[in-house]
Amino acid sequence: MAKARSLFYCTDCGNEYLKWQGKCPACGAWNTIVEQPVVDTKKKAAVSAAAGLGAHHPRPIAEVEAVDELRFNTGMKELDRVLGGGAVKGSLVLVGGAPGIGKSTLMLQICDHLCRFCNVLYVSGEESERQIKLRARRLNIREEGLYLFSETNLEDIVSTVQTERPDILIVDSIQTIYSGDASASPGSVAQVKECTMTLMRLAKGMGVTVFVVGHINKEGSLAGPKVLEHMVDCVLHFEGEEHNSYRILRAAKNRFGATNEIGVFEMGDQGLTEVPNPSEAMLSGRPENMPGSCVTCVMEGVRPVLAEVQALLSPSGYGNSRRTSNGFDYNRAMMMLAVLEKRGGLALSNCDFYVNVIGGLTLDEPAADLALIVALASSFRDKPVPFDLAAIGEVGLTGELRSVNAVNQRLSEIRRLGFSKCLIPARSSGKLAVPAGLDLIRVSNIREAIAVLV
Repeated sequence: MAKARSLFYCTDCGNEYLKWQGKCPACGAWNTIVEQPVVDTKKKAAVSAAAGLGAHHPRPIAEVEAVDELRFNTGMKELDRVLGGGAVKGSLVLVGGAPGIGKSTLMLQICDHLCRFCNVLYVSGEESERQIKLRARRLNIREEGLYLFSETNLEDIVSTVQTERPDILIVDSIQTIYSGDASASPGSVAQVKECTMTLMRLAKGMGVTVFVVGHINKEGSLAGPKVLEHMVDCVLHFEGEEHNSYRILRAAKNRFGATNEIGVFEMGDQGLTEVPNPSEAMLSGRPENMPGSCVTCVMEGVRPVLAEVQALLSPSGYGNSRRTSNGFDYNRAMMMLAVLEKRGGLALSNCDFYVNVIGGLTLDEPAADLALIVALASSFRDKPVPFDLAAIGEVGLTGELRSVNAVNQRLSEIRRLGFSKCLIPARSSGKLAVPAGLDLIRVSNIREAIAVLV
């Protein structure tokens, strides 16, 4: 009887090889190549049969039925927005984030609404059924239609899904689930890859909507490492700071919708609360008549969000000036600092430079350039920006201002939040619909924008 062939894989990068090596050729790590026996085809067939997947044959595209995806609401509008209008039946959604950020709380809270019209199977490999029961009682989660299953063996989970036939399957978390076909330890690349692949076949074969919770590693990426993101339909990142109550749910991948939508939540004693107006929440507590602060408007999908950009410039007491940026791209912030010194005429080379975006937001679009320039000039001259002034515009290397997209939506949101003045580029693409009560200050370069502070 022939011996089963074995594969070897790297525990760091996940690349597979036919023979053992002391050093991984891909990532260069030493002593990370371990053996991975090839899964028995009979066991594979048994899992496929349990998942409802039979033999498939190629079909002409003309014979394939084009049916629109079936969506259903999760009970949380912010989550539905990020998913593209609701969860899709038979999809595999990965929710990732740092430990303790609120992933399990979010999954348990959506069960309160989903249990009203379907059966939900909540599989936990980290907590006992009693622990989940106590947390569900604290969050006032309805119990009808919710089934708890504390298990880490993949084969037992598949068998239970085959027997119970739930409409929704929640796996918390994928790092604790293991398959008996893989000899690696739970949480390794081989185990995570095998378990996720089986859950994907389960979702597509039986039409079960699967939510998978995944932790992020020390580098800030989803543990797996990137192999999970290629297999699932949606990748949602749950972001937030330890000392900040606001949580941001961001779509990094979505086969059924846009990938630039965000949902904002607030963590409290009773779990997560939706924040339907994030602009007002981000600007709460903004100080008046303080230099170094300017408000801008960025687009998160189709939603305009106001954000406060703060800057601090102080004389450097050492040979090398310090540069720090939080919430704003560091390289772009350094570029704005150089443009302001070269084209704006401000001597900033001997100053320490600090930039911060309030509320935990991360600004990655050029429309926030002008707000950073104004905040830097305000801090350098120690003159406050008018409290009712906002700024939107992209700054070029020659100091000129360029127009941005969705200007009308940004202006409407700026006016709705009570601002009466707005700095915009002199040239704007398209016809502007200026809201009543909002004065536009058109500037063509950063020198004209800085002159507003005088």
